[in-house]
Amino acid sequence: MATRQGISASTNPAARWESALERLYPTSPAARKKGDPRGAFLGLCEEGMVKGIPPGHYTTSKANKALAVRAAELLLEGKQSGSTSTLWKAVTNDPEQIHNGQMDIVLALWKNGLIISRP
Repeated sequence: MATRQGISASTNPAARWESALERLYPTSPAARKKGDPRGAFLGLCEEGMVKGIPPGHYTTSKANKALAVRAAELLLEGKQSGSTSTLWKAVTNDPEQIHNGQMDIVLALWKNGLIISRP
């Protein structure tokens, strides 16, 4: 999905996402169809919070985008660690809401130095 240097600004984030999933899950269409992680990734890209991706319009997912952006902001502010469960609890107000991969995306980008502050 990305390199440590960032994602090429000339690359469409949605196309890059699809390409990465085809490589990671070649025999699992169900894994490639999960919308929540995709919405989280594209939401971060949309806000210009992924190194190498300019802000733009990349997703229609408002909820997953909001969760991912809030999680990234908490990490950037140093208010959260790299735990999926604690990060999820910090960004949701509903204890019944189930984590569906959104924080995995945020943390993978974070651990690879690809989360940046909004421009």
